[in-house]
Amino acid sequence: MRSLLALLDDAVAAQQHADAAVASCGEPGPVPGQAARDCGDASSALVHLRSRLRELPLADVDLVRTRAYAARLLNYDQWMVHQSVNLAFTVHPDARTEAARLQLNGLGRPADDLRRLRDALRTKQGTP
Repeated sequence: MRSLLALLDDAVAAQQHADAAVASCGEPGPVPGQAARDCGDASSALVHLRSRLRELPLADVDLVRTRAYAARLLNYDQWMVHQSVNLAFTVHPDARTEAARLQLNGLGRPADDLRRLRDALRTKQGTP
């Protein structure tokens, strides 16, 4: 459980950077190149976290379910980062794409869900 909790702590920390990177893709006006670099860094961090998560040796059924749910949330985060870059740096911009891009403001509810999952596991372990 400690290993899973430590990984979820890392994931929540990585989400802060990913959330900011996604939000920067939705800022009005031209999107700076730094946004693409930030999204690339965030995506890479999420891939590493997903890999570490898969490699965790867990036998407890509840922890296996928790890991699977965390993996789905991290998959969403990575998908959101990828889609944000696609919207921000599209080769064929149009009004619909721009309108969708301007709606980007972060990772949204799944990021909150991952924090809640981490907090619930922390409570279950008895860690403040």
